[in-house]
Amino acid sequence: MRVAIIGQGYVGLTIAVCAARAGHKVVGFDVNNNLVGALNSGKSHIEGVSDQQLVSFNSIGAYKASTDATILDGCEVIVIAVPTPLDADRNPDLSFVHAAADLIDKNVKRPALIINESTSFPGTLRKEIAARITGVGHLYASSPERVDPGNTQWGTKNTPRLIGGLTPEAVGKAKEFYGSFCDSIIEVSTPEVAEAAKIFENTFRQVNIALVNEFAQIADALGISGREVLDAAATKPYGFMKFNPGPGVGGHCIPVDPSYLAHVANEVGVPATFIKRANEVNLAMPAYVVKRVIAGADGSIKGKKIVVIGVSYKSNVADTRETPAAAVIDLLREQGALVTWHDDLVGTWRDEYSSTISGADIAVLVTKHDGLDLDAVKACGYVFDCTGTIVGADGI
Repeated sequence: MRVAIIGQGYVGLTIAVCAARAGHKVVGFDVNNNLVGALNSGKSHIEGVSDQQLVSFNSIGAYKASTDATILDGCEVIVIAVPTPLDADRNPDLSFVHAAADLIDKNVKRPALIINESTSFPGTLRKEIAARITGVGHLYASSPERVDPGNTQWGTKNTPRLIGGLTPEAVGKAKEFYGSFCDSIIEVSTPEVAEAAKIFENTFRQVNIALVNEFAQIADALGISGREVLDAAATKPYGFMKFNPGPGVGGHCIPVDPSYLAHVANEVGVPATFIKRANEVNLAMPAYVVKRVIAGADGSIKGKKIVVIGVSYKSNVADTRETPAAAVIDLLREQGALVTWHDDLVGTWRDEYSSTISGADIAVLVTKHDGLDLDAVKACGYVFDCTGTIVGADGI
């Protein structure tokens, strides 16, 4: 098949490479000229796709990137894989999805299967994409992405793929496409079911992380180890799923998707109070971390050198989207601390550069990557550990 993937980020590029490997001829569309140039020269920007893969696919014509929207016309399958962020008020921002639909409406004159992989609230495919594209009898399906950056056990091939379409024909063609590189295809009755399943998966994680973060604060106030309690509870062989506390949540999914569900819930008259409270708890965790750091530093951090270690949102990935480290750093600086940061995988971020660990009065371990020099961390005057890694250190 001739396939176009709109958006060449973590999701889009991953799908593009999987489709190319399966024998499809793939075009990756993106509006970022620099990104497109890098991809066409064989330079990947995500951990799950190697430069060697891009060079190989480019050389045989299986994949190319482009900023020319006219290349969409004539593709049998067009996948929308664009960001679905929150706006400044933490409300859903579908501007990228709308822009992708408008590109298809303007440039695609021959029928195609349009698949939305971008995570959004139920009704997005039907109301926000298909309703915006007129004049051509396209087929429409929803198959929300389940990409987990850095996960070496579960990837696109072996993670079950949900598919819901507006018509049986759309479902059949979507199953044919994904079946060429996915092991397990699960058909659901409507696109709304597929959309809701994805958004609930991450809401489930959000509320359980919030619960354990709140419990960690309770345990500390009681003078007991919250992590030891969690380990003890996890010995129960049924009815318990262990989540670990941390400085908040990051990445594109967990901090964002629950707000999409809360938004659509409000629209249908069901206030999502539980989901909103979970968001509040996790968003407040950086402030809790800073409060604990100040307490551990004898009540003041003004003028003290603090190194925040790990600014990506997750271990062993370089992704800094929605990272709680940003709020931790900002709040420490508001208290007068002299803050630098160190990350073995992130060289530059927010117009700053990764710094050394040595010489700091205080180290705040937010995210631990494999290979981190723990001896250098322990050599700092005071250590606050958000990861539960350093035995005897203060932490969550």
